[in-house]
Amino acid sequence: MTNNTALTPPAVADIIRANKAWFSGMLLFILIGAYFLTQTEVGDSIFYFNKNRTYAGDLFFVWFTKVGEITTYLLLVIYFLFVRFRYSLIIGLTGIITMIVSFSSKAFFAHDRPILFFEKLGNLDSINLIEGVYEVTGQTSFPSGHTMSGFALFGILALLSGKKNVIGTLCFITALLIGISRIYLIQHFLKDIYLGAIMGSIIALFIYWFQSRYPINENNKIDRRINYKKRV
Repeated sequence: MTNNTALTPPAVADIIRANKAWFSGMLLFILIGAYFLTQTEVGDSIFYFNKNRTYAGDLFFVWFTKVGEITTYLLLVIYFLFVRFRYSLIIGLTGIITMIVSFSSKAFFAHDRPILFFEKLGNLDSINLIEGVYEVTGQTSFPSGHTMSGFALFGILALLSGKKNVIGTLCFITALLIGISRIYLIQHFLKDIYLGAIMGSIIALFIYWFQSRYPINENNKIDRRINYKKRV
């Protein structure tokens, strides 16, 4: 068998063991998130952040939530063209799959966004809205697309990285902050980011598992980069 031939992909358990930083963070998130979901009411997380808002927090989360959007994908696709074409394709594929899964799942569940939810309860006046932030309404709350995107994108970056502990930890913190930003900005509930994070991480794991079937081979154009010079 040559390096050009698809190989048997590694077991999921082996991928998890090799990426302990990312998956340890995910395990903690799943356990802690499950606890709060069972011990609190829908909307409690929004009320908590709403009561503890600061000017610095507003500025930070208004900016940081954008890290889970298309601009980050485009910048990474361009960056990886100078590293390895394969990685640019993986980032693009991650974005496409995440978008399809996000739109499909939102349409299937059709849960109310926080603003609509509180409006129906008649207590929207108890929410202190953030100036300059457009509050999305409608039935597109569950799961959180930004959170799914953040965990898919930074999950695949963590899995592809050679520095598993450092990069894996930084990627998990980044993805988690994207999720928290959605609650802070009154765009989603805890349950929305909980499922979004799990689905995004599964997307990252699946894409990494699939691409592992094809080992890196510098003789293949897909594994080269811009300005690549073949050795003679």
